[in-house]
Parts: sequence; C-alpha cells; structure tokens
Amino acid sequence: MSSLTEQQVIADTRRWLEQAVIGLNLCPFARAVYVKNQVRIVVSHARHLDAFLDDLDRELAHLQSVSPEETDTTLLIHPTLFPDFFVFNDFQNVVDDVLAEHELEGVIQVAHFHPDFAFEGEAEGDMSHCTNRAPYPTLHLLREDSVERAVDSAGGDAEQIVERNIRTLRELGPQGWQSLLQG
Repeated sequence: MSSLTEQQVIADTRRWLEQAVIGLNLCPFARAVYVKNQVRIVVSHARHLDAFLDDLDRELAHLQSVSPEETDTTLLIHPTLFPDFFVFNDFQNVVDDVLAEHELEGVIQVAHFHPDFAFEGEAEGDMSHCTNRAPYPTLHLLREDSVERAVDSAGGDAEQIVERNIRTLRELGPQGWQSLLQG
C-alpha cells in the first residue's frame, strides 16, 4: 500500500465522512448510521483485481449475514489499485455483474467514489464532481431497504438532495473543499 498505512487511509476517510459527507450534509442519512457505529470501513490490501473482487465478495457476504443494526453500510476502500478514475469507473460494470451473480440486485446497491471522480458532460473544474469524490477509490455498499427508508424520511426526493449538494459545493469552492479534506 505504498507509504500509506491502513490507519491513515481510515483516518482520511473518517475525516471526509465527518467534514464533508456529514458536515456539509451531502448525505442526510449518513449521520444517523455513523454515530451508531453502523458504518463498516474496510481497507483492501489486494494486489490485483481478482483479490479485490474476493474482498468485495466477503463484504457482500458480511452485509447479508449481519443485521443493519450491526452494519448498515460498508465502505470498501483500495487506496492504490485504481489510480485512474476511468478504469475505476469502467470497473463498476464488473461490480454490477458481481451483484447479479450473488442475486443481490435490488438488495444491495453500490455507489462509487474516487478522488478524481468526474460526471460526464460537466466542466472539468465544476464542483459537482466533488459529490462523488473521496480521498481514495471507494465502493459504498448500501442496503436498498435502508436507502429507501432514508429517502422517504427526507421527503422522498433524491433529486432535490443532489441539487442542494451541488449548490453547497459550488458555494464552498475548490479551496474550501481542499481545506475541508485536510482538516
């Protein structure tokens, strides 16, 4: 894992969760599960894609085997395997195939985050990209039932949340974003 330690990767991820995701209320559902310690953070040490897929299999099995009260959601992080965003983005097709293979479509959904995340069609420097930027390439494994309950409790309009997040990040600006992540 180059010069990064697992503890540093977890600390950086927690800072991002606390300062950006929860602090800016980018995900209005995150605070509740985070303060209840229901967010599992796993750092993969896989040296190749096959081993990373084994880690993904283990985390999917973990979510199936425990109650949401124990682990509601999992962040599976690999700090070095996916330096290129476009390779990571293309890898999502494989992740979708894994969900289908495990018959978890409609049960688990996966959101992906990357330090260089970019939405197609948006200007390169647009702050909207930061809605899906994290310190390291991360697969966020979410229980569909939990997502549905959270969206319903937030008024049932996920699109309004996305629009608010983009406004918030544009107001914050690139320097504010960097300051936030650096703590």
